[in-house]
Amino acid sequence: MTDALVLKDVRKTYGQREAVHGVSLTIPEGEIFGLIGHNGAGKTTILRMISTILKITSGTIEVYGKDVATQPDEVRKLISYLPEDAGAYKDLTGRRYLTFIAEFFATGKERDEMVEKGIELSDLGDKIDYRIDTYSKGMMRRLLIARAIMTSPKLAILDEVTSGLDVINAYEIREVIRNIAKSGVTVIMSSHNMFEVDMLCDRVGMIDQGNLIEIGTPAELKEKYGKETLEEVFVTAVKGA
Repeated sequence: MTDALVLKDVRKTYGQREAVHGVSLTIPEGEIFGLIGHNGAGKTTILRMISTILKITSGTIEVYGKDVATQPDEVRKLISYLPEDAGAYKDLTGRRYLTFIAEFFATGKERDEMVEKGIELSDLGDKIDYRIDTYSKGMMRRLLIARAIMTSPKLAILDEVTSGLDVINAYEIREVIRNIAKSGVTVIMSSHNMFEVDMLCDRVGMIDQGNLIEIGTPAELKEKYGKETLEEVFVTAVKGA
């Protein structure tokens, strides 16, 4: 099985403070992997290093064999990163926004096909031609996920992708992510929603104070700790750490 993502002893230091402490992790191709932890635990820092936005202090990260430190341009061709606070140009329509983004990656027929893929992924119906400033938060997230996936990344990096969404919108976004993975895209995502991670992720990594303290399938972790929910597992693991 091909490894989509490999972290080896990854550390990130800000001045005298080490925010990520020697994290090692391997994610195979096609997996949905969840990172969970409280605010400030280091989840977003890890995702930003994978995305080449933050430089690694030490250690290595490889995306499909490409090193993020020495081959960042090659890595960027393989990934798509959707931060929690991502936005869009609200004076554009959804269609025009997707076209604007697609023009950075392709031209002509290839660009048009990319936009059509984005429209299909967003599933916004006739609202794709509405101005983005009329969109609900759920509609906005659907558009942004479509933007992230229409470029056909091999690795999708999603930070708190359903944050602030109501039950129906969150459910629909999870279905989109499942379908993305079925198409062969590897997904690494962070979330505070333990139910979501339990339902969606093949494996889970638990982060506390920059350390990877547990990793396994949701079922394995619940069995190991003798708990019924991932939330209980996480609290117990953090207290133990």
